[in-house]
Amino acid sequence: MSINMNSSEIRKRFLDFFEKRGHSIVPSAPLVPQNDPSVLFNTAGMQPLVPYLMGERHPLGSRIADIQKCVRTGDLEDIGDNRHFSFFEMMGNWSLGDYFKDEAIKWSYEFLTSKEEGLGLDPNLLYVTIFEGDENAPLDEESKNIWMSLGIPENRIYALPAEDNWWSPGDNGPCGPCSEMFYDMTGGSVGDLNKESFIQSVKDERVIEIWNDVFMEYEKKEGKVVGKLAQKNVDTGAGLERMTAVMKGKNTAYDTDIFENIMVHAKTLSPEISSQRVIADHMRTAVFMIADGVIPSNTKQGYVLRRLIRRAVLKSENKDIGSGKISVIVDSVVSFYEEFYPEIKQKTEIIKTEIEKEVSKFKETLQSGLKEFEKGTDPFILATTYGFPIEVTLELALEKGTKIDVEDFNRKMEEHQKLSQTSSAGMFKGGLANHNEQTIKLHTAHHLLLSALQQVLGSEVKQRGSNITEERLRMDFAFDRKMTDEEKVKVEEIVNEYISRGLNVVRREMPLTEAEKLGAEMEFGAKYPETVSVYFVEDENGDAISKEFCGGPHVENTSVLGAFKIQKEEASSAGIRRIKAVLS
Repeated sequence: MSINMNSSEIRKRFLDFFEKRGHSIVPSAPLVPQNDPSVLFNTAGMQPLVPYLMGERHPLGSRIADIQKCVRTGDLEDIGDNRHFSFFEMMGNWSLGDYFKDEAIKWSYEFLTSKEEGLGLDPNLLYVTIFEGDENAPLDEESKNIWMSLGIPENRIYALPAEDNWWSPGDNGPCGPCSEMFYDMTGGSVGDLNKESFIQSVKDERVIEIWNDVFMEYEKKEGKVVGKLAQKNVDTGAGLERMTAVMKGKNTAYDTDIFENIMVHAKTLSPEISSQRVIADHMRTAVFMIADGVIPSNTKQGYVLRRLIRRAVLKSENKDIGSGKISVIVDSVVSFYEEFYPEIKQKTEIIKTEIEKEVSKFKETLQSGLKEFEKGTDPFILATTYGFPIEVTLELALEKGTKIDVEDFNRKMEEHQKLSQTSSAGMFKGGLANHNEQTIKLHTAHHLLLSALQQVLGSEVKQRGSNITEERLRMDFAFDRKMTDEEKVKVEEIVNEYISRGLNVVRREMPLTEAEKLGAEMEFGAKYPETVSVYFVEDENGDAISKEFCGGPHVENTSVLGAFKIQKEEASSAGIRRIKAVLS
């Protein structure tokens, strides 16, 4: 290797290279997609740019370059090997209806091989793949000819099928052929290869993919290519972690500056290399998730974060990561990345606190469940009696080399849930202890409270539990910090304003799909029939200031409620706050 380059230098050279070629440098989008509820995290550099790939004008122009934070957790079991990471950074340059294959390929090659501006890789160690063609699009002769004009021998350009060289984000959206670049990690002993030998060398990791140029010129709808896009785009991607390993002459990024400091601490938690890597990887990912607002929970992004933290604990030798060790691990991640992502420095203490709380909570679960696991207790009993999650049982079973009958577990859980639903069918809905006059008033106030919280704290606030007696109401809601005194006062003012205005409370039955379209608030984790009851609190114009799936009962008008007062606001659990309030 002629150039020994660390990740910071690669990062700088990449952005400088494309900025000199007319690209605007944009910061990474957050890990959680802002306008795409279909996915939990940004898993590729292109996701935040989809509107611009479909033709919307980007405010910074038609040439963009960035380094995007990404999370992929579909293959957690593979983490610990040389190539897989749950968090990674994707370097990318983009043409939004500007240049196409000629410039994209030439610049990729130039950045990879230029010693002055790029990485200075040996062009004689490069291999290239192109799309072989199918019913959707022809063989990519254009890319092949461009590569040959740059000096890549024809016998090192391999035409591969769509599963390898056709890129698509899913069943809908922009798509097209891609051309991938590979590098000989042996330093030249691989040499010329026929297609079969090339494919085998990739599997053996003697030759590894380092860059991908995607040429988005087609559109897919419902899984089928329906035609060409009005705007041709280029999406290129290169993983910073993998590129750093190449530039350091290492087989894995775990042996580079990216993981150097965190691995020092991971090594004190386990003697096994694969476990050290899992701890380092998962803790790094946890730092970035929490910095972007994700809190451990049992749903969506929070569940992924919870699983990562718990897997890190399970991989430690003593099934524990003390608060002191958490602190130094977080600090090692923050010190490495704060130059590029200042937000993780600003949220260091929040990150430490959330990880420590989750580890502490998990220790309690482990203490009761581990003994039963060692006895060979049925996974269903572990889950329902001891609160021992099935994914933890599976991790421990994997360590011991034993097998778990997951289908049997799922069948028992389904039966258990049916019995639970049947036995609770006679209970009041909405958390009401009874149906007396004061409880009904507090039930309506509960709806007003949720509406006010969403106005003050943000529409993302969702109810996570409730309990209403004739003395008070209690609401648990998803929010990641203590409310300020000003926020509590504002919420009280909004609720009391609703009460003083004498707003009508109306019940309507409608199809479930219609209620969902209206955006009616749903009970967390509940399953609803095809026809549902929705309660609306309507203003003077008939517009809803609150709409919730609810079986009632409620008052007919808010004027009868009296004065609303918050008695207490406190933490219920990680990421969940609790309010107790009264009417007088």
